[in-house]
Amino acid sequence: MGFFSKIKQGLNKTRNSISAGITSLVNSFTKIDEEFMEELEEILVSSDIGVATSTEICERLRAKIKETGATDTNEIKELLKNIISDMLGMDSGLTLETKPSVILVIGVNGVGKTTSIGKLAASLAAEGKKVVLGAADTFRAAAIDQLEIWAKRAGASIVKSTPGADPASVVFDTIASAKAHHADVIICDTAGRLHNKKDLMEELAKINRVIERELPDASKETLLVLDAATGQNAVNQAREFKNVTNITGIVLTKLDGTAKGGIVIAIHNELSIPVKYVGVGEGIDDLQPFCAKEFADGIFDGGDEQ
Repeated sequence: MGFFSKIKQGLNKTRNSISAGITSLVNSFTKIDEEFMEELEEILVSSDIGVATSTEICERLRAKIKETGATDTNEIKELLKNIISDMLGMDSGLTLETKPSVILVIGVNGVGKTTSIGKLAASLAAEGKKVVLGAADTFRAAAIDQLEIWAKRAGASIVKSTPGADPASVVFDTIASAKAHHADVIICDTAGRLHNKKDLMEELAKINRVIERELPDASKETLLVLDAATGQNAVNQAREFKNVTNITGIVLTKLDGTAKGGIVIAIHNELSIPVKYVGVGEGIDDLQPFCAKEFADGIFDGGDEQ
């Protein structure tokens, strides 16, 4: 099953929430007037696109209607697809130009962080890259054990220490191992805590200093993992993490199990952070690179099968 089929299937619940509401609205109105637009905005807000982003979508839609002279409510879906695709901008993949490159993965506990690392490692290994995982979430012994299981599944090596060890020292050892074994990509797990932002900020700053010192010229990605099912709470988490570190991309998990996929649009529009991967199932190959156009198509009608 290719990306488009996976994203179409993964967006079933979101599509049923947004598209069904808009279809019902279109069938209830014979013309596009202010009442129609107000009800449309309510549908978008209720689909976890958020108030600010829903308002902007409707403002852009009004401009498009004026520009195109559209009067038929049946034209709305296609206009919305184009607006949302445009808002999401150009697709932004991982920048892994050096050997080794570094991916630092952050996020609160329970969002699927360790699983996402494993799936990402498997995807990179399938491309022929040599991957080493750093178990720098030393706060939980279970996180280290889980990452070790994923390393075996993905065909990656792993560097770990004892629970409670200094995360930055684990990152240092991981970099040393990657250099010694000529690895292509380093992926480091981190502790998933937001309850004390000062501690989190200090821990991430220390890890970043180690990376800058040991691999000053390396390509580096900092990926924030969010659970799509938490809706607007995920947007708030992204805002909090953005305040303490530079995030280069979002990994949005559990998209297939929720009707709240609209948060993809809110995150990108309100925080200017690109979504780089989406989780659309439980399989090892179900972490997929994000494609804005296919996402927009998938929200409304799934487009044409490819």
